[in-house]
Amino acid sequence: MAGRKSMVWAWARSAATLTAVLTLSAPTAGWAQDKAIAIELNDASNVDGACRLVFVAVNKSGVLLDKTSYDVVTFDAAGKVGKSLTFQFGRLPVGKTKVVQFDLPGQACDTISRLLVNDVSECSVDGKASDVCIDALATTTRTKIEFLL
Repeated sequence: MAGRKSMVWAWARSAATLTAVLTLSAPTAGWAQDKAIAIELNDASNVDGACRLVFVAVNKSGVLLDKTSYDVVTFDAAGKVGKSLTFQFGRLPVGKTKVVQFDLPGQACDTISRLLVNDVSECSVDGKASDVCIDALATTTRTKIEFLL
């Protein structure tokens, strides 16, 4: 009987520990989502012989981004690497939604299967280089083109 009581007690302690860990972890997951630099590929359309990509960016990182640029790589339908491009989002104030568009001359949108954020070209906070632009980046898409990290 004593062995059974200690098993029940050990199980109860384990369950309590797991509950505490999950409870303490929950705000962290919400914090990460709330503190994101959210960039959505909102539209991709062919305009005058170019693929026009429209992005909606929202800086929820909690810091003013003085300069923000990303190195983005295109992939074709077969998954082959295409062009390497720099998309400059510029200044992104905290909480501000900004729409930016980029034209890819000589490229039809239906030839692009995905866009990969390969790296940060420039990220400046208070005049100094920062990792927040990649560490807090969250990408989504409303198009047929995948938009990934």
